Amino acid sequence: MQYMLLIYGAPEAEPQYGTPAFDAMMAGYAAFSKRLVDDGAMRSGEGLQGVETATSLRVRGGKVETMDGPFATTKEHLGGYYVIDVPDLDAALKYAAMIPSASYGTVEVRPVMVY
Repeated sequence: MQYMLLIYGAPEAEPQYGTPAFDAMMAGYAAFSKRLVDDGAMRSGEGLQGVETATSLRVRGGKVETMDGPFATTKEHLGGYYVIDVPDLDAALKYAAMIPSASYGTVEVRPVMVY
């Protein structure tokens, strides 16, 4: 079964780019990604650019509306994702707990509807 691991974090809680803590976090992500590949669970995964680069869209009354930034204002921002293929939710949760930023952010685990 496929699960999407959505990685959320508050920018002020994350290690800052160029610091040893940031380098350690990125090394942790590289090791985690390699683990998923080695275990045959990896389907896809990427980081996302910051919310300041987002454009949100909605259709209301037949008209397309766009706005800069995320639609919802939240303290934690969606920073990246993995799509994994594992036997069950317990296995998905096991992998989600290995994501480096789970120690300061949130990882949402959701089943993927495969049509």
